[in-house]
Amino acid sequence: MSDKLLTPIEIGLTAAIVAIEDHEPLVLTSRGSDGLAGLPFGPFDAPSHRTFEIGLRAWVEEQAGLRLGYVEQLYTFGDRGRHAEAGDTGAHMVSIGYLALTRTAERAATTASFEPWYRFFPWEDWREAPPAIIGRDIVPALTAWAAQETPETTRALPRRDRVRLYFGLDGAAWDEERVLDRYELLYEAGLVEEARRDGRPAARARTTLPALGTSMRFDHRRILATGIARLRAKLKYRPVVFELLPAEFTLTELQYTVEAISGRHLHKQNFRRLVETEALVEPTGVMSTQTGGRPAALYRFRRDVLQERPAPGLRVRSRR
Repeated sequence: MSDKLLTPIEIGLTAAIVAIEDHEPLVLTSRGSDGLAGLPFGPFDAPSHRTFEIGLRAWVEEQAGLRLGYVEQLYTFGDRGRHAEAGDTGAHMVSIGYLALTRTAERAATTASFEPWYRFFPWEDWREAPPAIIGRDIVPALTAWAAQETPETTRALPRRDRVRLYFGLDGAAWDEERVLDRYELLYEAGLVEEARRDGRPAARARTTLPALGTSMRFDHRRILATGIARLRAKLKYRPVVFELLPAEFTLTELQYTVEAISGRHLHKQNFRRLVETEALVEPTGVMSTQTGGRPAALYRFRRDVLQERPAPGLRVRSRR
């Protein structure tokens, strides 16, 4: 048997907790002594909690005062460097990432607050127009990086093709679900602060980095990117959007919420025809006078749809 000491491993739970407020997607963060935003994180207490999800719900309610609705496990994040460096003797932290949805975006605790998720991913918000940061900062930097590819750095899909496909260039369509692909491409190219912090060669070779969103603690921006991608995909085949809405809502509120999550602008009449076709909602018979204009009909999620078909969702199409 080897005399080499084994590095202890601890299991933690990291949550991307999402809410919608004023038509903006928000994520719960806290800032440590380093000033960096991080996702809520807590240890898994095996003696107290039978499952990871029970543990997650318990400490989020205890620490942040939030009762979570929809919760889904994302991925296990355990790369060296996320909490430890080579040569460290402390326990290596493996984190199980979760996506969680809540209907309240009120300040949950003195050390935590909700922040717009597009603050961390400004290139993902296409609701008004293609973000200027893509053409101004991202594409030139990625194009130059792709031109430096050598046989030793070539992967199954060359750099130039990944840049084109992930960022919708040269006739390729923008795919809102590729949030993680885009972030990891920027990381590989050494264009985000996390890559420099982790000592990636591509980042160390740069004298300056473009301001590509707000960096996060450890690998939390990667976890958040995974959560956003998962939620955008889920919209199309699961009624998760209703976990972010009040029990009764207008069709305009529903559209704004879908747009906020997908980062895409939707044609109003096409969206309403889609909602009618999918039969996901039903009228309450009550009119809302809180719209600031003409009264609007209130709707609610039609729960019978869960029994009628296996994948009820909103397969929305962008106006662009």
